[in-house]
Amino acid sequence: MAHEIALAFEDGITRFVECEEDQTIIDASYKARINIPFDCRDGACGTCKAFAESGDYDEGEYIDDALTDEEADEGYILCCQTKPFTNMVIQVPITSDQAKTGASTLIGNITELDRLSESTVKFSVKIKERDQLNYLPGQYMNISVPGWDDHRSYSFSSGPSEDIVTFLVKLTRGGLMSEYLTDTAKVGDELNLTGPMGSFFLREPLDPILLLAGGTGLAPIMAILEKLTEDELLDVPVRLIYGATFDHDLVELEKLDSYRDRLPDFDYFTVVSDPESNHERKGYVTDHMDSKEHLHDGNADVYLCGPPPMVEAVRKFLNDQPTPPENFYFEKFNSAAGSNKESVVEVETKSAPGYAEVSVSAPGVQTGQVHRTQQDSRAVFEARMALEFGVASLVHETLDSDDLKKFRGLAEKANSFIEGDKLTDADGYVKANNEYHEFLFHRSGNPSMLEAYNNLRVMDVMSKELEDNGFIESAIAQEHLDMIDALEAKDLAKYGEVLRSHNEHAVSTMDKAIENRLGAETEAAK
Repeated sequence: MAHEIALAFEDGITRFVECEEDQTIIDASYKARINIPFDCRDGACGTCKAFAESGDYDEGEYIDDALTDEEADEGYILCCQTKPFTNMVIQVPITSDQAKTGASTLIGNITELDRLSESTVKFSVKIKERDQLNYLPGQYMNISVPGWDDHRSYSFSSGPSEDIVTFLVKLTRGGLMSEYLTDTAKVGDELNLTGPMGSFFLREPLDPILLLAGGTGLAPIMAILEKLTEDELLDVPVRLIYGATFDHDLVELEKLDSYRDRLPDFDYFTVVSDPESNHERKGYVTDHMDSKEHLHDGNADVYLCGPPPMVEAVRKFLNDQPTPPENFYFEKFNSAAGSNKESVVEVETKSAPGYAEVSVSAPGVQTGQVHRTQQDSRAVFEARMALEFGVASLVHETLDSDDLKKFRGLAEKANSFIEGDKLTDADGYVKANNEYHEFLFHRSGNPSMLEAYNNLRVMDVMSKELEDNGFIESAIAQEHLDMIDALEAKDLAKYGEVLRSHNEHAVSTMDKAIENRLGAETEAAK
């Protein structure tokens, strides 16, 4: 049985959602494209706390740190746990503007079906509310046909500024989308597209770029190339190695040829693994990768999208290099991508010595990044920086004066625990600093990126090392404010510059704290 839930926001706007009795307020809200902030979904953090003005409900399970008994008695709830027994009125402590801009389900119509080869179909979609879709080059959408109980995940092959969005699909015998596209799909068909999703996307192009694509993993790579063509200041070489199993799997070559004219320093070549092929280059992409031209002796940013065996082969190849790339971003997929299960984010250290990995796993898709590091904690901060720049790219044009005022308040709260180069209260700073850094993720309303950020567990890493009266880089306090100034000026380049400096200072602070802890442990052992 469904009940009507009235969500009353701080700015006086009230939105209504239908919520089943076995459904949480959070789930019903996101289904209705209303993005109430949350972190954990487990009743452990309190981020989704709200006030129930009326109605009966099952309050679910939670810990005291998230919601005290006194608060529960007063009528406060956690939206990630609460399920309704009746209609409810809930006061949500954010503005409606903050809640409406996130990942949503949009309606689109197929405008073109193009059988690029016997193995690949390209389809184009005109989205009815195109202005409601903002995505980063490399992200994907969950796509379904009305009436389906399931969806499939496909990366954009078009750039974020294009009116018509496009996708590439590898045809798989018995595949849900494959059978639809080959047997019944026609121009004009309506599709449901939910997203954007994923943390595989183009970072600021500061170093030489190597793009690696396997099969229809070419799609997000093409979106990245499209975005790079819009960068008037691009001054780094861009190279692409495109691998396929058979000759007929190589598609969109004319489009790739065009990038030689549209980018200042771009080139690419293809590789086919079929031993019967007459292709100029046979084998695997790693057989044709040059450490100087493509990896720049470790100074390149590498982006790879392809099937799991290709990703693992490339990762091993890069690990075996004398100097692996500073930054390696990857996404591996399989034909079953697209279930509704949540993603899991893990920090791993199975990469080359001196490197660490952060990966985001969801059924059918795994996204990850490997960074050069002296301590494992550096990988977490590098990943945070990349995610923050990505989310800033999504929201920097939409922040209003109220957003900036709230953001400054969070910066000042974090800075209140800093005196010169000392932390007066490490625990207080860690909590306030986290609230500051996750602000843009809440503001974006993108649950995938917010989940990726929170599962980096930056707070845990900092809490382990930072101490009261311990060292902190003094520039950090001003950088908190400078980043907001850059966003207020809508100067994304300046924001990126300050963000990089801020990240280095955060890392050096952690390095010093780790050094002090190890020194103290050594002295204690004597």
